Amino acid sequence: MTADNTTTLPKPTTTATPTDPAPAPGVSASAGASVDLASQVIAAQQGADAHALVRAFAANPAFRAAEWEELTTEGNPYRRPVRPADLKWLNYAAPLRGEQLLKLSGLLGHRMLRNIYDADLLYLPAARNDAADHDATDFYHPDNRLRGALARPVLERHLFSFLEAQRSALPATTLDVVRSQLHGYWEQRRDHPGDAFAVLRGTRDRREATTFALLQLSAYLPATRNATARAALGEYDLAQPSARALLLDDYRRWVGDGPAWAALLTSAGLTTTVGAYWQLYLNTSLARGNHLHHLSRAPERHAELLGAYVHQRIDDAAVAASWTDAVADAFGTRPTLFTPAEPASGSASGSASGSASASASASGVPVVTPAVLDDLVDALLTPLVAAWGEGALTAFHTGFADAAHLARRHDQDLAEQLAWADAIDEHKARAEAISAYLTNERIEVDLDTFVETCDETSTTHVHDEHRLVMIESGDMHFWNNVTHKISLSDGDKILIPRSRLHGSTVLSGSCTYHQPIIPDDMYARF
Repeated sequence: MTADNTTTLPKPTTTATPTDPAPAPGVSASAGASVDLASQVIAAQQGADAHALVRAFAANPAFRAAEWEELTTEGNPYRRPVRPADLKWLNYAAPLRGEQLLKLSGLLGHRMLRNIYDADLLYLPAARNDAADHDATDFYHPDNRLRGALARPVLERHLFSFLEAQRSALPATTLDVVRSQLHGYWEQRRDHPGDAFAVLRGTRDRREATTFALLQLSAYLPATRNATARAALGEYDLAQPSARALLLDDYRRWVGDGPAWAALLTSAGLTTTVGAYWQLYLNTSLARGNHLHHLSRAPERHAELLGAYVHQRIDDAAVAASWTDAVADAFGTRPTLFTPAEPASGSASGSASGSASASASASGVPVVTPAVLDDLVDALLTPLVAAWGEGALTAFHTGFADAAHLARRHDQDLAEQLAWADAIDEHKARAEAISAYLTNERIEVDLDTFVETCDETSTTHVHDEHRLVMIESGDMHFWNNVTHKISLSDGDKILIPRSRLHGSTVLSGSCTYHQPIIPDDMYARF
């Protein structure tokens, strides 16, 4: 729980341009300066200075550390705490490896990347207020968007490069192989929607756990729909007569389902304000939405985007029944958002892909069957293969496989978070046992000590190692959900496993607490 109480930074301002070097022979001074500046920016994005570009973006006041009254921001879609102070010791110049996905740099990286993507979209609070007006000025400031444009490729490389090593190649680059793989994945997801739902069914506080799960859905589902809408823009009907209609129908359906989405969140006492529960979004929840945003903003990766889109269609259908049962069990109401869509008559695309396009434009979750998947392949891939060859199949598979991998990691991450949050008393007992063991055996471990004053807040975060929180004196609220806060005072202890999302707020005049770092083997023993 690294202390995260930074002072408010000034609004972004334009800094003086350093003196440019002399232009190359034969190049005018103004032209030489422009070319050199562009080269410097490109070099900075690829080199050791890349992290400085990320820190410059994170310095926006809208991303400052959270204050005690900002645990949620239902009336302010622009207030997005990032923990910028932590960027002093993180490094975004190098890519994450697959096993590092859940580290703090992954969480903060995806927070920053979503802020970059969302700064190009219009968000309005339900009612105008001073806090939202102030943060909107910073969020949409031209300097913020420029800094975001400079930091975006750095963050995308850091967060998504690992996917290449996780990806298996297509057995053969043919349409039939793609169809076969889609059918197999659909059957797998149909039969096993995910471990998180199994954990959810076994939790003692079903309402609390389902609320947290819905927060994760709100972190990525609207983002995937916005990304799909962006991908529909452009003029490419000659090459793909049905693609734009399919993508646009997906967004139309989302707009039409707005009341059902609002009713779903309302049943859990939540609001649809984007970013309202920003501090409680898991790294992997943000990653799923960011992946589609990433591809939709790269026209040269159109076929990859289509693969990710088809994966989202399968995922939506695979989890619909599980979501319906979970919400009904927790809140006593069956949501209409996940109702299978009634096939519409006719074809939105005017092609042989009628069943795929028609179900996309109907209200509810589009039905997915092997026949629908075949129609999607015919509509999206067959024209691309005819025009550009087998490379389109490889790119489509890349987008699909990457989206599937991120969905699996999200499912595991959510399952582990739900299990931990549902067993806080057990983790308090484990903390007592570990503390006693360290004392009795006179074992010294690395330890951080913090002294914080009243109303200091630690923006939600994760640790890259297992830690105890041991309160020496004072009172704090420890929290990992919107449903309640956990009170800790003198002598209390709690075990926080690696990569579990949490935050805290000091309640007393001051609070002194320690965080021993627990090695993996000791953690496993207890």
